[in-house]
Amino acid sequence: MQISRRALQKSLILFHNIQKWPAALAEEILQACYVKKDFITEAEEKSLLTEVEPHMKRLRYEKSHWDDAIHLYREREQRKWRDENLDVISRIRSESFGANTEHLTYVHILDLHKDGVIKPHIDSIRYCGDVITGVSLLSDAIMRLRHKDQKDVLVVDLLMPRRSLYRLGGPGRYDFTHEVLDETESVWQGQKLPRDRRISIICRDLPKLSNRAIQEEEIKLKPIPEEN
Repeated sequence: MQISRRALQKSLILFHNIQKWPAALAEEILQACYVKKDFITEAEEKSLLTEVEPHMKRLRYEKSHWDDAIHLYREREQRKWRDENLDVISRIRSESFGANTEHLTYVHILDLHKDGVIKPHIDSIRYCGDVITGVSLLSDAIMRLRHKDQKDVLVVDLLMPRRSLYRLGGPGRYDFTHEVLDETESVWQGQKLPRDRRISIICRDLPKLSNRAIQEEEIKLKPIPEEN
């Protein structure tokens, strides 16, 4: 696949070993997996943080996730949002999903410690559908995708600046693991990328009917208690 070095440097996506990528697969990744810089404003970021921070501060950072995918994190699921923040959630969904998508009611809030990492994994097909999307608060980060069968050859990085939107779909959802690099590995175009605590507000669609968990209790949601 022919992508100029200059174009790659200006973009928020970086293919490793680009000469070894099948052209059709690289094009699918470009269409289905992307980042949009400055998707939300500073004021919108502040509003989201004002709503979620009081709940997150009640939780401790966990060292291991139920599927061993995350280290030093805390997470919640939230269904009800203030009107101004619901507008942002709706905008995320409009950008990343088709018009007739069935959305998961709960929005996932993931708080990753400055020293935390998200290890390579593919999200369970029982708990979410074809697209994983969200906005990054508080810090820049780099997400790395590795093909599940050619993990050292087909590798692509997504630079996720603070307040950007990211989207994973198509082959990036099912055929590639994704991870968030720790600070020691976070290098973009030869420059070290400072990383701090990061909160992501994540929206997902319902899993395909054939993949949905039979028992509702298998879905490990941690809903925020509703106010009286």
